[in-house]
Amino acid sequence: MLLTVHPDNPNPRHLKTIVECLKDGGVIIYPTDTVYGMGCDICQPKAVERICRIKHINPAKAQFSFICYDLSHLSDYAKSVDTPTFRMLKKALPGPYTFILPASRAVPRLLKQKKDTVGIRVPDNNISRAIVKELGNPILSTSLPIETYVEEYTDPEIIHEKFGSIVDIVVDGGIGGMTFSTVVDCTGDEPELIREGAGSWEALV
Repeated sequence: MLLTVHPDNPNPRHLKTIVECLKDGGVIIYPTDTVYGMGCDICQPKAVERICRIKHINPAKAQFSFICYDLSHLSDYAKSVDTPTFRMLKKALPGPYTFILPASRAVPRLLKQKKDTVGIRVPDNNISRAIVKELGNPILSTSLPIETYVEEYTDPEIIHEKFGSIVDIVVDGGIGGMTFSTVVDCTGDEPELIREGAGSWEALV
């Protein structure tokens, strides 16, 4: 199903359809402030396993991130964050960054890697944040099951043609980007740049 959602004012009825799908264990493809991502409700283990099957990855080794509405749920999924780190997150988010933090006990066991970390993301995108807000908990997010993002994968209609049969809903929020988020590891003494993407590293440090 291809569902067109207005990027500035998402229709509440459409949001309800998406959220009900997620609560039923569905998998969606949706827009962020970078590339289109694939996601499910973090509280639905069967949906998480389904994403792992689609991407041919082991859940324990998967590099997933949690899409959050804002930082108010940070303490639910990440262990205590020191003041400098919190300031950096507050400055950067919403924005095209993923911050790797120590995972709290609330992170579903299926998703905990051996390192026991969680990637937190608050995209500067009304659609993805509205979905999370309506859902009431984060979306587990990963990239599409492709090797490289080329221009055709910025178009939700083409994404639907390619992947509509393996997911429940493709959310059309307009043309997406081709650059991933910038990944910053905050589990050590100093923040460490893991991958420079759409977000500026210089602006953070």
